[in-house]
Amino acid sequence: MERLRQLRLAKDAMDRDWADPALDLAAVAAHAGYSRYHFLRAFKEAYGETPGQYLSRRRIERAEDMLRSADLAVTEICMLVGFTSLGTFSSSFKRQTGLTPSEYRAKHVGRGAALIPGCWALLWAGGFPARAGMDGTGAGARSGTGPGGAERDSGEERNS
Repeated sequence: MERLRQLRLAKDAMDRDWADPALDLAAVAAHAGYSRYHFLRAFKEAYGETPGQYLSRRRIERAEDMLRSADLAVTEICMLVGFTSLGTFSSSFKRQTGLTPSEYRAKHVGRGAALIPGCWALLWAGGFPARAGMDGTGAGARSGTGPGGAERDSGEERNS
């Protein structure tokens, strides 16, 4: 029973950090308190797939959702879901869905709500890197204004 609890902690870490390209077998095994190779065997025995297969499947599921709902390039989606290689992403996507990412998008777009503009999808996913000095204080782009220069509410009370 303790073993399953430890494996569940590692699986939860993969579910939480699925978009992090630095998430690797050693990092996930550490969540379970196992060596990489012992964790690999135990995870496959418990869940029927390796941690790498599980993580890849979860990333492809997220990519499917983004392809249906966000107006982003396939390359942007590839990077947002945690793949570092477009070729690996495309081949994994086709193996799991039977379609390339572009074919998948062409088949599914227009069946639901309008696509979310790519700039908003990137903002939501944290895809805009902070740029030092943008507001003249040396602070990053996230220090006071949102898209289009609109003031963002940081949650702090303002004295007027």
